[in-house]
Amino acid sequence: MKKFFLLQLVIIAISAGTTQAQSSLIKVNVLSPVVRTGSVFYEHAIADDKSLQLGVFYTNFKADDTRFSGYGITPEFRKYLSKSKQAPAGFYLAPFLRYQSFKIKADMSEGGTSMEAKGSLNTFGGGLTIGNQWIFGEHFVVDAFFGPSYNAGKVKVESGDEDSIDAGSFSGFGIRTGLAFGLKF
Repeated sequence: MKKFFLLQLVIIAISAGTTQAQSSLIKVNVLSPVVRTGSVFYEHAIADDKSLQLGVFYTNFKADDTRFSGYGITPEFRKYLSKSKQAPAGFYLAPFLRYQSFKIKADMSEGGTSMEAKGSLNTFGGGLTIGNQWIFGEHFVVDAFFGPSYNAGKVKVESGDEDSIDAGSFSGFGIRTGLAFGLKF
């Protein structure tokens, strides 16, 4: 996983010398805190109509009697379709990959006895988002996106009952959505 992350950084660094000034963005998804997650993106234009984006998130929340904590990495390629604007502005399509790693703790009670089950979940998947990115002035960025995703993974039980640990919405089909605010530099 570290090699993949480093490869993404190398690609972004190499592409930095081939594009014009002010073609990098840093953004924060303002919808993420609703699900107790912090999400940050770095995007860099690599051509007039293309960019690469790398997103990372961290989460730590409790749903019912299950606590999820972990991180995810989302590399993404964006193809901007607006003829009148250059990347990174306008309407786009963005295929993406996603790796997620979580620790899971589930509190269960059975017959008056309280137990804790522990496990981990690693998923890999991807999807496609559509979105629009606006640049106001020279530096302020708003990015809205939405699309389907799929992640496959399996819970590895460390202790407790395997049936008591559920992957929840982190495995299977889902929706990836966001509203990000950021800066262009």
